Amino acid sequence: MFPTGFVWGAATSAYQIEGGLSADGRGTSIWDSFCRQEGRIVGGDHAEIAIDHYNRYRDDVKLMADLGLTAYRFSVSWPRIQPEGLGAYNAKGLDFYKRLVDELLSYGIDPWLTLYHWDLPQALEDAGGWPARDTSKRFADFAATVHAELSDRVRNWSTVNEPWCSAFLGYASGEHAPGRREPAAALRAAHHLNLAHGLAVQAMRAQNADSQIGGCVNLYPVTPATASEADQDAARRIDGLQNRFFLDALLKGAYPEDVLADLSHISDMSFIQDGDLAAIGAPLDMLLVNYYSRFTVSGAPGGAVSAAAAPTDSGSPWIGSEHVGFVNAGRPVTAMGWEVDDSGLYETLRRLADEYPRVPLYISENGAAYDDVFGEDGTVHDPDRVAYIEAHLRTCHAAIESGVPLQGYFAWSLMDNFEWAWGYGKRFGLVYVDYETQARTLKSSALWYADTIRHGGLLGRAQ
Repeated sequence: MFPTGFVWGAATSAYQIEGGLSADGRGTSIWDSFCRQEGRIVGGDHAEIAIDHYNRYRDDVKLMADLGLTAYRFSVSWPRIQPEGLGAYNAKGLDFYKRLVDELLSYGIDPWLTLYHWDLPQALEDAGGWPARDTSKRFADFAATVHAELSDRVRNWSTVNEPWCSAFLGYASGEHAPGRREPAAALRAAHHLNLAHGLAVQAMRAQNADSQIGGCVNLYPVTPATASEADQDAARRIDGLQNRFFLDALLKGAYPEDVLADLSHISDMSFIQDGDLAAIGAPLDMLLVNYYSRFTVSGAPGGAVSAAAAPTDSGSPWIGSEHVGFVNAGRPVTAMGWEVDDSGLYETLRRLADEYPRVPLYISENGAAYDDVFGEDGTVHDPDRVAYIEAHLRTCHAAIESGVPLQGYFAWSLMDNFEWAWGYGKRFGLVYVDYETQARTLKSSALWYADTIRHGGLLGRAQ
């Protein structure tokens, strides 16, 4: 049984589900532009309709209520609310989120609002994007506006979702929008995403001290393939860039010295100004953790690369450590090629509890893509996803029992959706979506999760 008050949720992001990319005055985002470029998205897919949540949100909230969710984590679309990323705000865009929040509250579902899940207004990218310091300031202004409009009804706020992805997939590897391959720019982007978080926290705290505010990071335990010095160094490097660069900044107000040394041939870090790290490292009310898998790495020449490759042609996101290879350690994999390892979640949570200032923790994304099939009887049976979530929830419970301040879990994703560069070929949802008809069907995993929520814990090992 999980503690009384444990948050049982599911998560989505605006760009992946809303559609309506030109509806009601919405501006253009970097992902709109990226999807129009040939070869960027598998199958040439795009999110013009996605799963039409913009029009179907009431039905989707009813689904959440049917599942018994106590919380729903969603993001707002920056270009829907502020089409150019600065200047005038779009009242119709804000009104959509007001209606969504009101609908959630009418069913007793707590809205958890994420301010940025990767859909930067194209106008800000044209002005330099995240490598430009001014984008951090524009984000803080945006955060203040959304917060002023919704903080009377939304208590839980997160700033930037997975800044690692925005910085290094967007500006180093080019796998994500805006598709640039510029290592020095990616490093500036990483810092400015952290700074955007810090400035937004300041702006929101000044408006409503009762809001619960946190950052959101995607974390991976990193294991060396062997005990060799080269593999040990590879693990240190990848852990530094993936995990510690963001955790140390948010929770300790400093960047790791060894990571800065690894990156010194790329930049002298002169873009870090006095006061930046104090703003970034200001105390948080919570930390949101997205967890999917473990990395096993090798620093040996020609180190093996795992099956979890990029869907389209792209460079390396591992600036300064491009020589590191990612090894398939022989664990079962999801449809994404990601190894399943719930023990890594326990390691991650214990590390946060043991090595960083104590702060309430929430698993804000956890889930798996599998090759779901809509059955002739109208059901979608997904036992692998049930087993995945069940194993990770057991790990969450073990972490709580060990003293980790874990207070909630959000399954990723509530519904099948547009999976970024993978298009619609990968399904993470608890709810199956027929992309032709937009019909929603509860998968076995959704029914199992609803039963788990209803009982406040795990009754028996999943079958």
